[in-house]
Amino acid sequence: MSEEKSLNFIEEIVENDLNSGKYKTLVTRFPPEPNGYLHIGHAKAICLNFGLTQKYGGYTNLRFDDTNPVTEKTEYVNSQQEDIKWLGFTWKNELYASNYFDELYAFAVKLIEKGLAYVDESSADEIAALKGTPTEPGKDSPYRNRSMEENLDLFTRMKNGEFGDGAYTLRAKIDMTSPNMLMRDPIIYRIKHAEHHRTGNKWCIYPMYDFAHGQSDSIENITHSICTLEYVSHRELYDWFIEKLEIFPSKQYEFARLNLTSTVMSKRKLLQLVNENLVNGWDDPRMPTISGLRRRGFTPKSVREFCERIGIAKRENLIELSLLEFCIREDLNKSANRVMAVLDPIKLVITNYPEGQSEDLIGENNPEAEDGGGTRIIPFSNELWIEREDFMEVPAKKWFRLAPGAMVRLKFAYIVKCEDFVKDENGQVTEIRCTYFPDSKSGNDTSGINVKGTIHWVSAAHAKTAEIRLYDRLFTSETPDAEEGDFKDYLNPESLTVLPNAYIEPALATADLDSRYQFIRKGYFCLDKDSTAEKLVFNRTVTLKDTFKKPN
Repeated sequence: MSEEKSLNFIEEIVENDLNSGKYKTLVTRFPPEPNGYLHIGHAKAICLNFGLTQKYGGYTNLRFDDTNPVTEKTEYVNSQQEDIKWLGFTWKNELYASNYFDELYAFAVKLIEKGLAYVDESSADEIAALKGTPTEPGKDSPYRNRSMEENLDLFTRMKNGEFGDGAYTLRAKIDMTSPNMLMRDPIIYRIKHAEHHRTGNKWCIYPMYDFAHGQSDSIENITHSICTLEYVSHRELYDWFIEKLEIFPSKQYEFARLNLTSTVMSKRKLLQLVNENLVNGWDDPRMPTISGLRRRGFTPKSVREFCERIGIAKRENLIELSLLEFCIREDLNKSANRVMAVLDPIKLVITNYPEGQSEDLIGENNPEAEDGGGTRIIPFSNELWIEREDFMEVPAKKWFRLAPGAMVRLKFAYIVKCEDFVKDENGQVTEIRCTYFPDSKSGNDTSGINVKGTIHWVSAAHAKTAEIRLYDRLFTSETPDAEEGDFKDYLNPESLTVLPNAYIEPALATADLDSRYQFIRKGYFCLDKDSTAEKLVFNRTVTLKDTFKKPN
């Protein structure tokens, strides 16, 4: 019987609220801004919000906080929807903050009518100068005490497009001496003459995030609005708006965001990598984006397991990337078929095997699979490709692979003995010549020969050619954000190695984008979307073991 997992602090709050009758139905939301692709940090928030309503009933809304028309694109909306579905979750309602622009405008008018908001024509620099510091109180704007009528007139004219960008703002009238800087008359509307991806040119004023967020939660009757820790200081303002507007009292709770080694999580920095062509788009397999992880070969199960393992806490911490890699190894070890691929090929000729003949051998697909994994046919002939690293002209101590006079088993096939090898004019070994023992066939070995080494291979006559992309960590530093200078100075120059002419067994010719494979002894791989019928491309998802060398 497995030990029952203890509740995280959010689950404790939810259980108490439901058991006490505070709420009959749990309602959460996942509120991405459509200004970039989702990353592994968002996956943690997705798993939390959707996971709560899966566990306790209720439902989760997907709401796009699309209040900044300059940075938002329909492309981002589509990619974010695809990522959530891929992770295995389904939202009840697809909503947009822009759905509520009329209601949010009416809320702003209500604040003006209650004497709790005013139109300010100070410049951004003037507003900042009057705001004070964390240790010094702010000073009132000279426009703070306009009459309600004048504020309503100016706000209406702002909406009607009479003023240019930045000419006026609408500010909440709270307390310029508050110790919380966010409560010092925050801007709640600004003028921005920009076409919105959904509302077009209907609006030229847009609500600020802090004003749109809480009120959107309230409109949707969100019971638990779960944010990351940087929004702790925003909670006072969140509650103030709800109280003064006398609307449904959604409650905000904060948890620690995901910080992961050897990468960056800032959407601004990720966009920089994309725009400066330092990576090949948002779904580059080196990126921490969900689409990048998917393209690299990560599975939804592995990402969900990772989010489960790191847990939900109130304190910031740094999670090792190796834990995410562990989760995908654990999943693929059970689910990925084993196949043979030779990445750095050298030819092996079996001199006593009939030239021009071939035979079909049987290989097991996955010994770890619960259903046994099944088997496949692997063609064998007298000329094979093997890995260059599996031959050593002058063998080291405890070398169990090929060397002059040494014997090794060919996986699923026969034992061979190295009799000779050929070099080119530069002294490079180009061909290894062996003899095989016909009575040493795997599964029916009567030779009595014991060998300690087994190597993989593909038949030269039957092999398919493929491009292999070996991905590694994007940065050499574990904390590129915290280093001196530009974070891009710490990009790993060896984060991608392309092998244009690897040889793969013919079974891989029918590989599909949804399948994952273990290239025996080499790592876990998946087919890339760049593949064509003429040219297959495989991405390395992760090595078989953690091989990353930390910089000194």
